[in-house]
Amino acid sequence: MNPQQSHPRTWRYGFLVRSYDRRSFLHASVALGGTVLLGNSRSGAESQPPTPGFASPQQAIQAPREKVLFVACTYANTGIDQPDYLAVVDVDPSSRNYGQVVHRLSMPQRGDELHHYGWNICSSCHGKPGDRRYLIVPGFRSSRIHVIDAKDPYQLRLHKVIEPEEVAKAANLSAPHTVHCLPSGEIMISMLGDAQGNGPGGFLLLDDQFRIKGRWEKEAAGMQFNYDFWYQPRQNVMVSTEWAAPKTFAPGPRLEDVAAGKYGRRIHFWDWKQRRLIQSVDLGEGSIPLEVRFAHEPDKDYGYVGAALSSVVWHFARGAKGTWQARPVIRLDPVKKADFPGGQVPALISDILISMDDKYLYVSTWLHGRVLQYDIREPAQPKLVGTVTLGGLIEPPRRLRGKELTGGPQMLQLSLDGRRLYVTNSLYSTWDNAFYPQMAKQGSWLVQIDCDTERGGMRLNENFLVDFGKEPAGPVRAHEIRYPGGDCSSDIFS
Repeated sequence: MNPQQSHPRTWRYGFLVRSYDRRSFLHASVALGGTVLLGNSRSGAESQPPTPGFASPQQAIQAPREKVLFVACTYANTGIDQPDYLAVVDVDPSSRNYGQVVHRLSMPQRGDELHHYGWNICSSCHGKPGDRRYLIVPGFRSSRIHVIDAKDPYQLRLHKVIEPEEVAKAANLSAPHTVHCLPSGEIMISMLGDAQGNGPGGFLLLDDQFRIKGRWEKEAAGMQFNYDFWYQPRQNVMVSTEWAAPKTFAPGPRLEDVAAGKYGRRIHFWDWKQRRLIQSVDLGEGSIPLEVRFAHEPDKDYGYVGAALSSVVWHFARGAKGTWQARPVIRLDPVKKADFPGGQVPALISDILISMDDKYLYVSTWLHGRVLQYDIREPAQPKLVGTVTLGGLIEPPRRLRGKELTGGPQMLQLSLDGRRLYVTNSLYSTWDNAFYPQMAKQGSWLVQIDCDTERGGMRLNENFLVDFGKEPAGPVRAHEIRYPGGDCSSDIFS
């Protein structure tokens, strides 16, 4: 199959009919989940324009079940000279294509390293006209930004490309990472470096026509590095984290760089309206704070940050005097292993995720190979209630449907109702090669975990596996996951 070949819906007439039935149902699901009609009555709905996303987390939880996933796939540092692509995966258990890639959209150039991506518009714009239609898909390595038309999830189309030279000229930035849509209709992207790959980077703004507006922040004083961010307008705050400059992390991990202070250790709190850094909290030597998640309910003033190397989850909240405070609430101890540098394997927290109802926190430990589920109904006192082991360096690899699950759990995405957790295993190509060199030849995997939303607990779905080692152009790495109707890490409620 050609990497850009679409869903094979013309082989037999009967299959053609069933495919279009599924597509119609999907479009109905997307309409309910991604775009909602204003007005309660039929006449009111017909007279009002569509509005994106959901009015509240509670409405999101009631959305139809996901039918397909989007997955970022990259050939970076695999030895395969092919462009990266966005894969569409069928996750409908009633479908004959369940667990299969049904469409691939290849990027126009090689060497992008697709990584994180997001929507042009989401629940932060609910109540305003708009359409959750376009995916903003940056190349983390190339700094090229792709705009993909996802109106038909089975037939993605390239809408626009912003070349790295344009970004460098307009904003002197590179290495695009996290993408969030803003209540204004603009799109904001965290950038980890300047045009030469030095820190601290900054935040790039695109307008609603995907034209570069410049930087979001008024100044970068106080920033040394950049990585992830989450904003909450109702709290007038944005929280950002730190990894390292592209020149440091791109070649691969080196412990001496950590000792030399070339990796981040602070989280930053910004005045959202003024676009100014107002407070920074030092999490300690060697922490490397990566993913940040705010509670979904916009009246709540707390969230979590996962520190990768120190393997600590921090809970942050606004204090009595209005300043922000952070304290460690989860500590994962290293495991002794004689053949690992330093003799101990850190958990290496690579992703965290909060369920839409703010009841559960999920944590991936890339080197220990475990996905952890915590009850956070007492936000400052997480309680471990579920564990699933998938690969890692401290236990023999798990096998699923004949495939050895090499690598460790990395990116997480949870269904809106909180019942299905999807997991991929690629972190970043040079880091994959340093810790899991076999991934380049075996390819990534995508698995699904069933989650108990009442009592807590998790179980691997033994009937679902996407083996990215069997892709048409050869084994490929898989990273971030998105749903057509919105998900637990792209929708912000304002």
